[in-house]
Amino acid sequence: MLLRLLRRTAVFLASLFVSSIAVFTFMAVLPGDPARVTLGVNASDSAVQQLRDEFGLDRPLVSQYASWVHGLVTFRLGDSYVSNAAIGPQIADRFQVTLWLVVTGMVIAVLIAVPVGTVMAIRHRRLSGVLLSGLSQVGVAVPAFLAGILLITVFAVRLRWLPANGWTPPVVDPGMFLKQLVLPAFSLGIVQGAVLTRYVRSAVLDVLREDYLRTARAKGLRPGQALVRHGLRNAAIPVVTMLALQLATLLIGAVVVERVFVIPGLGSLLLDSVANRDLIMIQDVVMVLVVAVLLVNFLVDLLYIAIDPRLRAGAS
Repeated sequence: MLLRLLRRTAVFLASLFVSSIAVFTFMAVLPGDPARVTLGVNASDSAVQQLRDEFGLDRPLVSQYASWVHGLVTFRLGDSYVSNAAIGPQIADRFQVTLWLVVTGMVIAVLIAVPVGTVMAIRHRRLSGVLLSGLSQVGVAVPAFLAGILLITVFAVRLRWLPANGWTPPVVDPGMFLKQLVLPAFSLGIVQGAVLTRYVRSAVLDVLREDYLRTARAKGLRPGQALVRHGLRNAAIPVVTMLALQLATLLIGAVVVERVFVIPGLGSLLLDSVANRDLIMIQDVVMVLVVAVLLVNFLVDLLYIAIDPRLRAGAS
C-alpha cells in the first residue's frame, strides 16, 4: 500500500517537472521581445535593454527557469510585463472563480450521467434506452459555448428568468451569485454529462454481463438490487478515470464559456494575456492549469485504491 502511494507520488512529481520544462521552453522559443512589446515599437534600445534587465530576460535560460520554478513553489510569480502588477494575487482571485464554475459543472455532469447512463444500460434493448442514447449523442456533438448561447437565448433573453452574464462573489450577494452561476455551469455540465453518460452506459453494460451479478440475481435479488449492491462499485472504476479526463476538458471549456458569460475567471485572464502578449502571465496561468490537471489525476489514482480492494490486496 505504502509502496504504491510512493510510486504514484514519484510519478506525479516527475510529471510536474517535465511539464514545467515543456511550458517554459515553449514560451521561451516564441518570437518577439516582451520588453519591446511592453514599451512599444518606438521605444529606444537603451530603454528596452533596461526593461530586459528588470524582467531578467538577459539572464541564461537555466537561471530564468530556476527563478521561475522557485517563484511557483513559493507562489511569488513575479510581476506582469504589461501592468507591472503582482501575478500571484491575480491568479488566486481568478482561480477561485473558475473553480466554482468547473466544480459546479462537474457535479451537474455526474448528476446527469449516472442515472441516465444506468437507465440506458438497463433498457438498452428498449425504445426508451435507444432514445436516451440518441439524445446523449446529440449532446456530445454540441460544444459548450453553443450550449451557453442557447441557454442565454432561452432563459435570459426570452424567459428572463436568469441573468445573461456577469459575476458576483458569493460573499457579496449569494442570491445573485447563484443566479449568475446557473447558466454557465449548466452549459458546461450538460455537454460533459452527455459524454460521461456514454461511459456510464458502457461500464454498467459490462457489469450486467458478469457472472457474479447473475449469481446475485439467482439468489433472489431483483435486477436493480443486484446492480446497486454488487455492480455499481465495479462500474465506477472506468467512470472515475473518465472523470479525471473530463475535468481537464472542463478547464479548457471554461476558457470559452467565461468569455460567453463575461466571467472574470482564469480563462478570461489567459485570453487577455494572450491578446496583450503578457508572456510571463501566460506562462504562469498555463502552469497553474497543468498543475490542477496533474493533481486531479494523482487524486484519482489514490481513489482507485479506495474503490477497488484488489489494488489494496495487490499493494499489500
